[in-house]
Amino acid sequence: MMKEWATVISWQQGVAQLRCEPKAGCGSCTARSGCGARAFDELVPESEHHLQVAIAQPLEPGQRVEVGIAEGSLLRSAMLVYLTPLLGMMLGGGLLQWWLGSDAAAALGGILGGGLAFLIARALAKRLGEQANYQPVVLQIGLPPGALRLNTETESSL
Repeated sequence: MMKEWATVISWQQGVAQLRCEPKAGCGSCTARSGCGARAFDELVPESEHHLQVAIAQPLEPGQRVEVGIAEGSLLRSAMLVYLTPLLGMMLGGGLLQWWLGSDAAAALGGILGGGLAFLIARALAKRLGEQANYQPVVLQIGLPPGALRLNTETESSL
């Protein structure tokens, strides 16, 4: 299960709007110079990701929750999004190259095949996104903001 902490933006009628802040790399090693994920994260500007999660328990804005999604679902989604257009591009280019025998036809076939495969992947992703095992779930709920108060003042009754 892939897990990430998120902040509650709002909660209404059993649906929580959450904000996830991306991390720079995985943070599991000290190979900062040789890590491709860390280098890629430094190139891409920081952004926030918003998602909606169904949860019956009322949540307050600012509250932290841990959300998770099954690794298999995440891998299948990545394969659908990345491999389908790539295969469509290769298949379209190969078919038009074989049929018409020119490089221009191969380029046109690649563009058409990649575009068609992208549309197919988008339609399949919408259908898969509605299935329960592709939805994020709340694993842990943190205390609401202000629920834990620390008293730093010391009494000087002497």
